[in-house]
Amino acid sequence: MANHGATIEWQRGDQDFLDRRYSRAHLWHFDGGAAVAASSSPHVVREPFSNPANVDPEEAYVAALSSCHMLWFLDLAARAGFRIDGYRDAAAGEMARNADGKEWIARVVLRPHIRFSGALAPDDAMVDGLHHAAHENCFLANSVRSAVETRGSWEYRLGD
Repeated sequence: MANHGATIEWQRGDQDFLDRRYSRAHLWHFDGGAAVAASSSPHVVREPFSNPANVDPEEAYVAALSSCHMLWFLDLAARAGFRIDGYRDAAAGEMARNADGKEWIARVVLRPHIRFSGALAPDDAMVDGLHHAAHENCFLANSVRSAVETRGSWEYRLGD
């Protein structure tokens, strides 16, 4: 089995730290060389101690689930002979409190809009089946306890 990793880096700089008035901005480094500016969510830690321009862990969680679902959907659609011209997902994570009063991302709703073209046109049942299979195969969806729902739309353009 493959191992996946990231290096997370934060530096205190000239901040006191013990007064808890320090920046939560940090970097995520990935093995391919990408570096992503990250921070706590401004919903959790107020500005200026969080940076709303950076990716926060909750957004990354939602994006990772959406990305995993999309990658499986694209592969399964290609195997089935469907041409996809575009895929855009406005995914959202919903916070809730568990039985112990702790906040967690209780549900992630994927809202992909997919543009198909080519000789083979899907129908609703086929697209639903592809979404179901993508969810069943997604490594991340199989790794979390949050409910992950897909409420997508699609379109088909004859030609090409």
